[in-house]
Amino acid sequence: MSRDEQEQTTREKENNEIREMGTLKLEKKSGEQRIQLLTIIGEIEGHEAVSGNTKATKYEHLLPRLAQIEADEETEGVLILLNTLGGDVEAGLAIAEMIASLSKPTVSLVLGGSHSIGGPLAVSADYSFIVPTGTMIVHPVRSTGMFIGVIQSYRNMEKTQDRIARFISGHSRISQERLLELMLDSTQLVKDVGTMLEGEEAVREGIIDEVGGISQAYAKLRELIKKG
Repeated sequence: MSRDEQEQTTREKENNEIREMGTLKLEKKSGEQRIQLLTIIGEIEGHEAVSGNTKATKYEHLLPRLAQIEADEETEGVLILLNTLGGDVEAGLAIAEMIASLSKPTVSLVLGGSHSIGGPLAVSADYSFIVPTGTMIVHPVRSTGMFIGVIQSYRNMEKTQDRIARFISGHSRISQERLLELMLDSTQLVKDVGTMLEGEEAVREGIIDEVGGISQAYAKLRELIKKG
């Protein structure tokens, strides 16, 4: 196979990887870091498939890729781009726990938004950024399923909410108590309880580490790799 054919094959593989998985290995010159790019976009899909017209991140795609990243000696760091409205709580927490448990340095960047279960995903990285116009919405856990018993269902949702709050507070600078206050605020969202935080506000509250864009996130990841 000629060099041109090899390059064409590589480009086709990369395009397919982006299209199917939302991931891309960022190869650099010899002697520099090799970084894996992950994107978490649209709705987090769990055990049930979302509408065919809805952009979704499938957890059954990301979990094997994260395991592969951990085992891949060539991958030195992971850059995670987020623009999600939330979705399946269990799937989101599973992805967040996998990211948090990676031994490779990780940096996240919230672009449009990281709402609902996107919160744990944003803070699961070693260091987090949000663009100035980025947003995060924190709110109580909801259920769209059938209630077998009202009290039991409420307790289960309360436990799930506590799991989310513990994870976020454990991987950021916000206290669990303050996070629950924001979740239960009834003055900010129309027809709902919760809080929407823009870039600077998310940093002031201690959820996100820093306001910045792709260049800052990339530089921070290279810094963490060198320290490691």
